[in-house]
Amino acid sequence: MDKLDILQGIGGISVFVSLLLAFFLFTVKTQNKLANSLFGAFFILSAIDLSGFFINPATRTELNFEIFRSTFCLLAMPLFYLYVLAVCYSDFRLQRKHLIHLLPFIVVNLVFIPRIYGSLDIDKNSFITVLNQMPEIYFIQILVEFQYAFYIISVFLILKKYREIYLENYANPSTATYKWLFQITCVFLTAHSIVILKNLLRYTGFREIFLWANVLVGSIALFITCWFIMKALNHPELFRGVNSKLKLTKEILPETEEKSNPNNAQTELISSQISNLKQYMTEKEPFLDPSLTIQELANQIDIPVRDLSILINHHMDQHFFDFVNEYRIQKAMNILKDKSKNDVTVLEILYEVGFNSKSSFNTSFKKYTSLTPTAYRNAS
Repeated sequence: MDKLDILQGIGGISVFVSLLLAFFLFTVKTQNKLANSLFGAFFILSAIDLSGFFINPATRTELNFEIFRSTFCLLAMPLFYLYVLAVCYSDFRLQRKHLIHLLPFIVVNLVFIPRIYGSLDIDKNSFITVLNQMPEIYFIQILVEFQYAFYIISVFLILKKYREIYLENYANPSTATYKWLFQITCVFLTAHSIVILKNLLRYTGFREIFLWANVLVGSIALFITCWFIMKALNHPELFRGVNSKLKLTKEILPETEEKSNPNNAQTELISSQISNLKQYMTEKEPFLDPSLTIQELANQIDIPVRDLSILINHHMDQHFFDFVNEYRIQKAMNILKDKSKNDVTVLEILYEVGFNSKSSFNTSFKKYTSLTPTAYRNAS
């Protein structure tokens, strides 16, 4: 079996696995159906792209279809970008304005019409010889790279804002959504960097190395798709989005500062609010609710959520996430120091104080005490 046979075999398996994952995403029961549908469409496009590994156009007309197929890569990153938005923001909906993401795909195919799609009278073998040197091909290659860079940067910016909003408004210590999206974005970036290096070999005399590079890229694509399948099977309901209408404190503060300048009375009011908040947290222990949000806490203490966000994130210089976890860790420390509760396991304690996973509890506990819960109990 030579490398072309290996490449076609890998391509065939990759297409099958991609379509299998797309079917799973379209059919699995989940609250965020839109996100799964967008990701499923992304994998259908991946299957179309990977099919190029084993398609061998026999005629000039079929070559046109093959070139048209290759332009579908311009739809992949827009779909991934929309998928990230749908996962991060629970109120995200597709709108007409999102059709602008089709523009590169449409423009490229319009550019291809005169000299590529419309030149059916040219012999196929002669056409293939000059195809890679045509300005239209250079145009799509450059456009793909610019588009990829634009969407990768946009996704990282979305994730950065999502994480900030989550930390300022939610106390659930689970960050699975952010970690998942950050991981797959980094995987895509790494894989695309390898594809760029592979494509550069096309313009050198190392044809054998180029063919083996194609085998490597196909293998990586297959590995990534299988990794996605394992993630999807293990976490079919992985994500919890935030409300896109939520504002960061740094976005609220300029509006607030324009309306008033701090004076002694306001400083005293802020100190009083902080004192009352701390007292409420200590006496009522709302942090025991693992799904506590800043909106829910604001409702409990009868203060506008906007003011509470500024109070915690700006005046107390803490994220809401860290503010709540500090009380959880303090309560856990008290239980661990209590000799009469030595029979209570660490797992029981973490659930009792408002955490919902051992890993997040251990991470937060070590952040505040520099010790693991077990080490802290033994040292007490």
